[in-house]
Amino acid sequence: MSDITDDPDLGPSGAVPDLAEPLRRAIGERYLQYALSTIMHRALPDARDGLKPVHRRILYAMRELRLSSTGGFRKSAKISGDVMGNYHPHGDSAIYDAMARLAQDFNVRYPLVDGQGNFGNIDGDNPAASRYTEARMTAAAEALLEGLAEDAVDWRENYDGTLREPVVLPASFPNLLANGSSGIAVGMATNIPPHNIGELIDACQHMIKTPDVRDETLLNYVPGPDFPTGGVIVEPRENIAQAYLTGRGSFRLRAKWEVEDLGRGLWQIVVTEIPYQVQKSRLIEKIAELIQLKKVPILGDVRDESTEDVRLILEPKTKNVDPEMLMGLLFRNSDLETRFSLNMNVLIDGRTPKVCSLKEVLRAWLDHRREVLVRRSTHRVEKIDHRLEVLNGFIIAFLNLDRVIDIIRYDDAPKEALMAEYWDAKTPRAMTEAAYVSPLPDQGRGELSEVQAEAILNMRLRSLRRLEEIELVRERDALLEERAGLAALLASDDLQWTRISEQLRDTKKAFGKDYGPRGARLTQFADAKEVEDVPLEALIDREPVTVILSKMGWIRAMKNHIDLGTELKFKDGDEGRFAFHAETTDRLLVVGSNGRFYTLAAASLPGGRGMGEPVRLMIDLPNDVEIIDILVHQPGAKLIVASSAGDGFVVPEADVIAQTRSGKQVLNVKDGAVAAVVKRVAGDHVAIVSQNRRFLVFPVSEVPEMARGKGVRLQKYSLARGSQGTLELDGGLSDLTTFNMADGLSWTMGGGNTRTEKDMGPWLAKRAGIGKQPPHGFPRDNKFSS
Repeated sequence: MSDITDDPDLGPSGAVPDLAEPLRRAIGERYLQYALSTIMHRALPDARDGLKPVHRRILYAMRELRLSSTGGFRKSAKISGDVMGNYHPHGDSAIYDAMARLAQDFNVRYPLVDGQGNFGNIDGDNPAASRYTEARMTAAAEALLEGLAEDAVDWRENYDGTLREPVVLPASFPNLLANGSSGIAVGMATNIPPHNIGELIDACQHMIKTPDVRDETLLNYVPGPDFPTGGVIVEPRENIAQAYLTGRGSFRLRAKWEVEDLGRGLWQIVVTEIPYQVQKSRLIEKIAELIQLKKVPILGDVRDESTEDVRLILEPKTKNVDPEMLMGLLFRNSDLETRFSLNMNVLIDGRTPKVCSLKEVLRAWLDHRREVLVRRSTHRVEKIDHRLEVLNGFIIAFLNLDRVIDIIRYDDAPKEALMAEYWDAKTPRAMTEAAYVSPLPDQGRGELSEVQAEAILNMRLRSLRRLEEIELVRERDALLEERAGLAALLASDDLQWTRISEQLRDTKKAFGKDYGPRGARLTQFADAKEVEDVPLEALIDREPVTVILSKMGWIRAMKNHIDLGTELKFKDGDEGRFAFHAETTDRLLVVGSNGRFYTLAAASLPGGRGMGEPVRLMIDLPNDVEIIDILVHQPGAKLIVASSAGDGFVVPEADVIAQTRSGKQVLNVKDGAVAAVVKRVAGDHVAIVSQNRRFLVFPVSEVPEMARGKGVRLQKYSLARGSQGTLELDGGLSDLTTFNMADGLSWTMGGGNTRTEKDMGPWLAKRAGIGKQPPHGFPRDNKFSS
């Protein structure tokens, strides 16, 4: 048996080597590959054509299917199937979703797919299945593909090496900014809003004339985004300038609205444009929820009258409402105002992610257009050279037609014979010898190349007529002139930028203001009219109500101040617990046994026609927490709060108002104690009684004023051994109240009678005492009021 230390896979003395570092390196390398693949091939668009690979492949596949903007439609299933099978080996549903978005004019400023059928709507409904819809390209998509057959861009093999696909599209307009883009990669994201093509082209024209243009100057041409759903941008100009300079920022976008006069002093608000990427149906639901919860009490109703255009009707509760105030509240509480975040993180040259400024993005596109122009021009020169070579061979054949015919007729190898013979280039007609000299530097005057010989052999007999020779000369002269122009273009930067400027003018003419109703700017600019914070009470009509809260926690507000002794209806097994008079402008303080205070608006309570609604649906009150009291808030007043353990303090009412459904913690309780009593301070002394009928009176000044806490000891209770042998509190707080010593203390007795004890001296002591037996006639339930 060999020694274990001889195993090469083990360390000295047979120790297992540390595999953590190789594993960490392997995982890091693979995750890096995944991250790069996500960044480059899925999430971030290319700055040159503004497309991600899936969108680029969709457009290229539609081009291969010859689905031009003026041709017929094809089934979307066929298109997505071809994309998946030939270029994009991912799920067909993901491909179809991407294609469907390119056809949605409420998502894309200049749609690249012309859809026929249900491709979704602004309400948020999904497109129909791909087997039910048809599609073709739009003119904008064709503009992105223009020049693809002229070697304008690089090509690469598809995923299985059977076909070729373009790396990037020629892109006749800056699609990245025109249609925008969004995506989330690994550790980075992008979110680019759409813009107006006419404005972008004007900015590009200025950059061609002034290459070192300042970023601020571009805002004179591109003032901001232009969303397909319109709306109004209310972001200050300096913030927009900073966002375009750094590539990061945000824009406040509001709905467009107007006041419609209904006659006789009545009016309604009509919303005609909603913010970008806001679902209309969800927006209406949110506004309806605001009405139901009475968070915007001056709004009466909302309804949707939209057809092809957006038309949302907002009805005020009264005609005396200020429309600006109403819309200000809706902007603050609903998606009628949104904030669009700008993050221009794009791939420069298709490889490097970078957060770019507006100027850098436009410069990347212009440089791409120049490269496309040079490549297309070079490709055209090569085509002209090939055609000129063929034309010179034809002309030589016409000058020596008899000899050519003789060789073709009698020679066994006519192609080699044509190439081997030296041809006389002189013409017996009225043509100079110079007119027939080939422009190609490597072409002899009277020699035929293989290309020329092949072309002569493939010539039709009908081409041997006299007029054909004249047409050949005319075509050659035109090509020579075109080639000279292209040679001058390739040799001059100024001529190249001039040609690009001409192309931009043609693009603007095609997609500018004359491009249907979507050519002009859709999104407008305005200054934000901020509405001052108005108290809820100022927005509500002041009316009397009677608030009813049952033992099972069902609450309602009945109109007017009814007699509190009136018999009311409750659910089976339920009965009344709290009933008091209030007004619709009041705020109600609900106190839980957990020491938290919850706030309700009286105007938001359900009406008194039914049994009401559970109060736990309006506030986040735990199921194991009891409601110990409900009060009408009185500004400037103070409350005394106490726990069952006899601890408490005085708190201003302003400090217990809760701003959220979860309430506000005021009295801290623990060790089995609960909040027991909340009373409004209405005197100079406190009277407190325990469950074991111990009565104590002490000055209110001895109770500290706090905003939150456990408080101080108000009354002392002794400990007694319980049935399980543990020490338990003997008694505990039952009730307390405040009164003026000079007026004496009053309490309610059986039968509704009231008794007043003037002399409270026997029970007056220091705070935290035990107390004595209560005065004669004090209720046996140890409550100051029944």
